Amino acid sequence: MLDYVWLVPFLPGCAALVIGLFGKWLRTRSGYVAIAAMLGTIVVSLGCFWDILHGKGPFTQHLFTWISVGEFKAEAALLVDQLSVVMLLVVSVVGSLVFIYSTGYMKGERGYARYFAQLSLFAFSMFLLVLADNFVLMFIGWEGVGLCSYLLIGYYMDKTWAADAGRKAFIVNRIGDFGFLLAIFLIFWTSGTLTFSGVFDQAPVIYKYGGGVVTAITLLLFMGAVGKSAQIPLFIWLPDAMAGPTPVSALIHAATMVTAGVYMVVRCNVLYSLAPTSMEIVAIIGAATAFIAASIGITQRDIKRVLAYSTISQLGYMFLALGVGAFAAGIFHIFTHAFFKGCLFLCAGCVIHAMAGDNDMFHMGGMRKQMKITWLTYFAATLAISGFPLTAGFFSKDEILWATFRSGHLILWLVGLVAAFMTAFYMFRSLFLTFHGESRAPEKIKAHIHEMPRSMTFPLVVLAFFSLVAGFFSIPKVLKGSAWFEHFLHPVTNRGAEILHELHVADPTPHVPELELLLMGASTLIVLLGIAAAYAVYIKGWPEIPKAWAQRFGVFYKLSFHKWWWDDLYNSTFVQGTIRLAKAAWQFDIFVIDGVINGTAFMVRSVASRLRKLQTGQLQAYGVGMLIGINLIVLLFLLTR
Repeated sequence: MLDYVWLVPFLPGCAALVIGLFGKWLRTRSGYVAIAAMLGTIVVSLGCFWDILHGKGPFTQHLFTWISVGEFKAEAALLVDQLSVVMLLVVSVVGSLVFIYSTGYMKGERGYARYFAQLSLFAFSMFLLVLADNFVLMFIGWEGVGLCSYLLIGYYMDKTWAADAGRKAFIVNRIGDFGFLLAIFLIFWTSGTLTFSGVFDQAPVIYKYGGGVVTAITLLLFMGAVGKSAQIPLFIWLPDAMAGPTPVSALIHAATMVTAGVYMVVRCNVLYSLAPTSMEIVAIIGAATAFIAASIGITQRDIKRVLAYSTISQLGYMFLALGVGAFAAGIFHIFTHAFFKGCLFLCAGCVIHAMAGDNDMFHMGGMRKQMKITWLTYFAATLAISGFPLTAGFFSKDEILWATFRSGHLILWLVGLVAAFMTAFYMFRSLFLTFHGESRAPEKIKAHIHEMPRSMTFPLVVLAFFSLVAGFFSIPKVLKGSAWFEHFLHPVTNRGAEILHELHVADPTPHVPELELLLMGASTLIVLLGIAAAYAVYIKGWPEIPKAWAQRFGVFYKLSFHKWWWDDLYNSTFVQGTIRLAKAAWQFDIFVIDGVINGTAFMVRSVASRLRKLQTGQLQAYGVGMLIGINLIVLLFLLTR
């Protein structure tokens, strides 16, 4: 099946082209074309996984030479190894479920065919990104998902706030992408190649451990990841990305765009292992993002924004894992996160549909009675993201916390633990406010709350199932498991560690099973405390306790509710600064550049208007003038002799 891996990006790419050209005639059948293409990618991805599992990889498929200029060559080549095949499965499976869900969610919407064309193009770009054999092709996929996110976030283009959100996502990501592009230039300048195998094989020879060049390269690459995967300070675009249809949010958060930065750093683990300063920065940024985003999620009222900040926080955990060298743990959290975050967003879409477009959780309540499937699946996914024992999130998040503690970053481990408490608290807060208690919806809406059709509930059930069981792919050895997922990714994720071991730079830290079990118990206790606190406040104490806490902890409440004033800071500095600069440039253009040109023209026109009066058209006047002139010349000649 590896020989047919080209079909993975080809199928959704063709679907995007066909729907884009013939969507006017296909209409509602556009969704079926897109779904058929995505189901085809699942078949091919499973076949590739089977081949890789049985030792047939890594496999490189050269399609054609794309660019050839002098010594520079960029091949259109696809790479299938343990890392890329995991991402293929995540994107194809979760993406297909989102496509199926979209047929029900987007029913009756204007631009139905346009939506599925853009969604298919999104999948094509992500497949290209994860299958790329070199940095140039990866960058094309990287920019492709950025373009598609702009189109889909601004899907409701007739609404100003949606168009603004799309532009915000596009502009903020351009900042990170500039760093990624500089890194590509620097890699080619120092290594002479842009293929992954060529760069990574040479890395230990051409880059000194901790050297300035490899540090610059990895920090520039991380700058791209910070933008794409919404980390501090470029995370501000992701909450506003909720302006697009909810299935788009599910696709962006669970299976495509925001995971791209994590994937790229893991793909470049050889380079990062040679840059300890960069690794420290990655870990610190990840931990800080996990904490700050979780603290913001505690007070948000919009259910989609709560999930958006949850995504930012979980991405922070992933980068924390990468920063301490636990690359497999970071990918495993991508794998589990795809299921429970996809489930949560699609459940939120069902709730918003039932509420006639209202996202405010304070207007909901009691919905579990009319929407039992949505409630049960949301509950399962909430358990998973909170890290409840034996769910998918429990295994992946605990692996990150253990790796952080084992690496000696005790402060970062503590930050991650506090973020875990807040995650459990705000996620169960969203569950209780939405589905429990008495309904706070207006009577007109309350009468029409009902469960969604099968096209929307079927994906929820599948995702909820994997949210509960996906963690068993990597049961840690301390719990008598085989850590299969980590073992499967070992050929890719441990290349950097093996190089450092060969260079005698780093040795593995001894493993203490008893300590790991103790820390696992501590993180479990923290999660249970977060759930209990949410229950006490939003079930037993609603609405008095939340109001009392908001008053008692006014400063912290405002800090959280106003999102640490990040948007205000950017608006008052970069946005307003850019506007002031633009106005100054406009005034310089008007008064200086145009002033000089227009002033010169005015002077010439003024002189010409005066000289024009000498042209009377009377021959007698011209004759007198000539006579006077001749006399003046003769007089001047006589005087100068």
